Order: sequence, then structure tokens, then C-alpha cells
Amino acid sequence: MCYYSNIHYRVNSQITAKELRVLDEKGDNLDVLSREAALRLAEERHVDLIEIAPNANPPVARLMSFDKFRYLREKAEKKQRHLQKTKEMKHVRISPRAAQNDLQIKASKADDFLKEGHGVEISLFLRGREKGNRDWNLKKLNEFLTMVKVPHHVTLTPKFVGKGFIVQIAKK
Repeated sequence: MCYYSNIHYRVNSQITAKELRVLDEKGDNLDVLSREAALRLAEERHVDLIEIAPNANPPVARLMSFDKFRYLREKAEKKQRHLQKTKEMKHVRISPRAAQNDLQIKASKADDFLKEGHGVEISLFLRGREKGNRDWNLKKLNEFLTMVKVPHHVTLTPKFVGKGFIVQIAKK
């Protein structure tokens, strides 16, 4: 058996089914053939007989080079992985002393991230004595959250870590 990407394919003499629905290189149906006839046809055309759907009734096999088959599968999987866009966590860092305009710019950036479907982690960076007044800092963080216009929900409640507070939000 030839293993490829956690799926095993039976090739040529490894195929055990008595009858197979055989497809040619282009994918056209050649009809239901006995295993021996399909193997003879593959040998005549100098290609492999690959069982691609063993659970079908009758099982489906394809006439083509196994190397070409593997290449096409890898190419299709790579394209599929590329299309599966992962949602990243984007970061926005603010300060409690920041001017209103600076906070609005950061809020619009958070809006853009949320519109793209990403989660946003907002860090309220604190220095020195600012760490002592947690209630005031939480108030500033909540004010910033109200500036974010895109409807969102909090996925991680504000918590104090290291040099300030963090909160995570995602689009509703």
C-alpha cells in the first residue's frame, strides 16, 4: 500500500476488488472492468492503476502515473491550505495617558481588524505608579472599548498581567 498524507491508496497488484469502475487519465469513465482486465489496460498504457474510492460499489480506480497522482493531490491540498485563512489575534497597545485622538485612531484600527474577522487583544500599558490605581485604569480601558464601533463581545475579561491590563474582543 502506498501511504500518502494519512490516506493509503492501493496501486496495481495491491488492489483486491474483483470488479472496478475504471477512469482514464482525463477522468472519463471507461466502464466496470474485472481487476485483471483493468491491470492489463494499465500495463498497455504504461500507467498505474490506483484505487481512489475503495468504499464505492464497485470500487473506483484510475489509470494514471502514481507520481503524477501524488503531485496533483499535493497541489490540491496546498491550495486548500492556502485558502483556509487562519484567524489571527491582532494586538492594539494603548496607554491611559494617550490623547483622545490617538485613542480614536487605535479604535479605528481595532475596527479594521474586527471587520477582517480577526480577534483583537487590547493591552493597556502602565508605567510606574499608574499600576497602583487599577479602578481608574479599568475605567480608561472600558472607555476605549466603547470607542470600538464594530459590534463585538469580550472573549477574555480584563485582567492584570505584567505591565498592565489585557482584554480580548471578537466580532459578534
